[in-house]
Amino acid sequence: MRKEQTPKDLTGPLRRGSVKKNVAAIHVSGKLTLLQRKLSNVLLLNAYDTLVHQNTHKIDAQTLCAMIGYNSNDMETLKASLRGLVETLAEWDMLDENGQQEWGVSSLLAYAKLKGGVCEYSYSSALAEKLHDPKVFALINLNIQKRFTSGHALALYENCYRFVRTRSTGWWELETFRRLMGVNDSAYYEVFKHLNAKVIKPAVAEVNKTSNIIVTPETRKMGRSVTHIRFKIKDNPQLAILDIDDGSGVRNSPTYAALIGQGVSDRLAKQWIAEHGAEYVGAKLAYVGERRDVQNPVSYLQAALRDDYAAPVVEAAPTSERGRKLAIVRDLVAGRSPTQRDADKRLFMARLDGAARLDFEKHGWMSALNAEGIFAFWEELMPEAFEL
Repeated sequence: MRKEQTPKDLTGPLRRGSVKKNVAAIHVSGKLTLLQRKLSNVLLLNAYDTLVHQNTHKIDAQTLCAMIGYNSNDMETLKASLRGLVETLAEWDMLDENGQQEWGVSSLLAYAKLKGGVCEYSYSSALAEKLHDPKVFALINLNIQKRFTSGHALALYENCYRFVRTRSTGWWELETFRRLMGVNDSAYYEVFKHLNAKVIKPAVAEVNKTSNIIVTPETRKMGRSVTHIRFKIKDNPQLAILDIDDGSGVRNSPTYAALIGQGVSDRLAKQWIAEHGAEYVGAKLAYVGERRDVQNPVSYLQAALRDDYAAPVVEAAPTSERGRKLAIVRDLVAGRSPTQRDADKRLFMARLDGAARLDFEKHGWMSALNAEGIFAFWEELMPEAFEL
């Protein structure tokens, strides 16, 4: 069982009376493959906004496969990975709001189902509550996740990133650490020299090269034997992609206020500003505000940020057949979730090269050079999309 952090170990806003609630973490068994671990994170991100309000969540299987690097026709591999998530345990040991110790365990997924090209899945209510609480569980940025090539490295990153606010994981018994890395059933890794050479050092090297944090292992011995390990954590200045403070600076900006005024959530407003910059977001806000045909400004703004909508391109030939189809594409994109939009772009860009690819990277779905290909792509995805 890990050692509870004390207030003197903490920095900044965490040095408060409620600090013990802020250092709790969920430990997920490390016996997941790299693709299973990526799958778990994509499913959580897709469900996050409705995690505690909906019992079930859905994502189309094609999107899911594209996001985690599966062949979209390889449903057996997807089934095996989903089965693995249902069979994997998530465990927590923390203080509740009344200061009482709470231990719990749950399947990572309560169930998963594939039907009609759609993946439906659910979390247990107890686990969903913990996963949705940012004090307990940190979402993993998919742009960082994509960089990892080792399951051990991604497992180490996840288990360290959830303690990024406290700057230390706290001491783990080696048995606990081996379980988190998925090597607890191997006699070979019971020898610390082997564990260090084959798991710890390579994983630390990849985390520090690949992610937005730098981790440093420290060990504790009894006699000559290593019995515990912890990881000190600091920001990686070269890859500081995520805003991990409390958002107080962002919340004072005019752009943040404008987003909140449009009905954007606090979490999403901070995320957009962190990812795109306040100036860029402000420009897209102004662009959306000038349009009179937008029924859902927040969804349209999300698409405008994602695909870099620009008035001259979007407005081209509004009364033509091509203009009609472009408007439909714009609305189709706006109606997709962030996860789906990313997958859609990846799938379409895989078909492009040279000038066509450069034009799509610049103009997104409003690319004039790729118009016919874009229409064909969306017609494949949604066969009746352009019918009158």
